[in-house]
Amino acid sequence: MPHIVVNSYERFTTPRSQDGFTFLWFADGILGASDRLVGVSYEGREFLLQIRPKGPSCIIKPDKLTRLSPTIVMKEALRAFCLLAKCEKVYDNLSSIKAIHAQKAKEYLKDIDFFLHSFPGQKEVWIEIGFGSGRHLLHQAKNHPDILFIGLEIHKPSIDQLLGQIKLQGLQNILVLDYDARLFLELVPSNVVGKIFLHFPVPWDKKPHRRVLSRKFIQEAKRVLKPGGILELRTDSKSYFDYGLELFLQEPKLKLQIDKNIEPPISSKYEDRWVRLGKDIYDVRMEALELSAPKDLGFDFVFGASGLRESFIENFSTKPMVFEEFFIHFEKLYRIDEDRYLLKLSFGSFDRPAHTYILFDPKPRYFGKRPIPTDANIAAHKRIEEILHG
Repeated sequence: MPHIVVNSYERFTTPRSQDGFTFLWFADGILGASDRLVGVSYEGREFLLQIRPKGPSCIIKPDKLTRLSPTIVMKEALRAFCLLAKCEKVYDNLSSIKAIHAQKAKEYLKDIDFFLHSFPGQKEVWIEIGFGSGRHLLHQAKNHPDILFIGLEIHKPSIDQLLGQIKLQGLQNILVLDYDARLFLELVPSNVVGKIFLHFPVPWDKKPHRRVLSRKFIQEAKRVLKPGGILELRTDSKSYFDYGLELFLQEPKLKLQIDKNIEPPISSKYEDRWVRLGKDIYDVRMEALELSAPKDLGFDFVFGASGLRESFIENFSTKPMVFEEFFIHFEKLYRIDEDRYLLKLSFGSFDRPAHTYILFDPKPRYFGKRPIPTDANIAAHKRIEEILHG
């Protein structure tokens, strides 16, 4: 992650702009937090910079929950901040910046709101989850120019690499998203996807709750796939194959195809490595058999009341609240000024939680991206409003 280490910096008056970034406010940790956050706006998008003590120095970096892609934007934000704050820099890992990179990203890299409010429906859609080096995604896009491909990845260098290749190869049918695939599927309209590729997902043998594949994921895949559409799992992990097969067979009705060590049209660099090591490669293909009902994605996550009750601050607790279908965890509270606060929290599904911030300015709103309208997130949001305002 890009970052700067400084011996000192000046806290300047906000809001203030530099090089296209508007620095909105400083927020000081008061409960559960020892760091300082800086609210930033850039081209209509919001994110946070974190300032954390590190011995006699401070490290300044993008907050991991709100950071934007591509990485180049975060590097520019750090540079702009340090110009205003007159940072006494010790070290940074910011490489040279070329404007063409930022322009390239705007063309192909989309945020979650783009898909939530205007999901592309002019072409058939294929989705690749965790595209890594992008070799398979680029191959498919070149060979199927009439298909729109959506590539999901959370590894920033892989995103930057793919964006460069899209531009270099002159492809016009790929959109890229930096987001959790488990949540993304829940906002895709029903019956619009032709194929979903889940190739070599991280097995997470010691933390199975972090796996992409789950019973809920399979059900969402069946909903978004057209009849005849395919979900394709490809893995070198026998344990993940066994786990996935067991999940598929829990479905009341489905059509499966299982293959072992069948050479694909294009292999990833990871697959090449596994084959050289003599590992087996497993494929499971699930075919969608029927049309699914439309899904309502209209919940707006707007708070009704204003301000933050003093009793909430006085009784602030970081102990998670667990309900039957969801949880709520207030993690940290920051003060911006006498009337404005920032609350860091997580909530929603136990295995696919939302991690976000609520800004009290003084009326509360989610800072950055709003949560995805899953059933668990909607139920948790309603309960949060009750807790905050009674």
